[in-house]
Amino acid sequence: MNLDKAGALRMKTSTAKSGLSRQTKDSITGLLMVFPSFLLLVFIVILPISLAVRESLLDPNGALSLANYKYLFTDKAMKNNIIFTLNLTVVSTVITLILGYILAIYLRFSKGRISEWIRKLYFIPMFIPAVIATYGIINMYGNHGWLARIVLALGGDSFPRFIYDYNGLLLANLWFNIPFTAMLLSSALAGIPNSLIESARDVGAGKLNLFTKFIVPMTYKTVLVAATFSFMGIIGSFTAPFLIGPNAPQVLGIAMQQSFSIYHDVGIASAMAVFMFLLCSAMGYFYIRSMVKEEPAGR
Repeated sequence: MNLDKAGALRMKTSTAKSGLSRQTKDSITGLLMVFPSFLLLVFIVILPISLAVRESLLDPNGALSLANYKYLFTDKAMKNNIIFTLNLTVVSTVITLILGYILAIYLRFSKGRISEWIRKLYFIPMFIPAVIATYGIINMYGNHGWLARIVLALGGDSFPRFIYDYNGLLLANLWFNIPFTAMLLSSALAGIPNSLIESARDVGAGKLNLFTKFIVPMTYKTVLVAATFSFMGIIGSFTAPFLIGPNAPQVLGIAMQQSFSIYHDVGIASAMAVFMFLLCSAMGYFYIRSMVKEEPAGR
């Protein structure tokens, strides 16, 4: 009997050791699989951000200083650039969400040839390179573009200014971001069962109640995702602002490029980069915090 107990104890001990060994091997395998992604994150994201923070805190003599950030928020031209960038980003994001939502709702609840054509074609701008799309905007909306020629041929005196102006950047941002936003919202709306919509209509829910009580709550998270991606994409855009943006004020991406490559002021350029990173981080934090708050309610 004692021999049987000893044998059983040895078997349990051997099993525990082999199980621990397997767990260790699985852990090592998992770490090895994650390690390349971690290295990529370090060299592409963490290291450049750390270097930018360091450069932004150094004065021309190499001493620690907040002079670069002080200049960023006290210089008149730089303050105008910040206000211009934030205004353009917020307005573009809001209009993108509104138009993308309207387009997604139309495609979800409309049937017919027009909606089918729109459904097939609305995402084409996503596959057109930004530089080609920007030159297309120049040829279409420039002072000597196609629309300006048509207006003048019909007897018009002038054509609204789009190129090298706020309006042109707004138009470009809408072109680049509405298709992606509409695609995200269309996927969310497609997940709403038709039976739910029909049941709500059967109990007397009108279009407004249907939208506010059912559609908005069920697509709220997707709207936050679309807003986050649109905000980050717009505030960090470069191609369109470089080609059709005004000389003054400028978006921060262009001002940062000029400070770095033309004026060779690495400290100011790094301060702008850190400021833009903090803005995007704040938007990302708002999104993550909203998702965390919503999680317990969904359980």
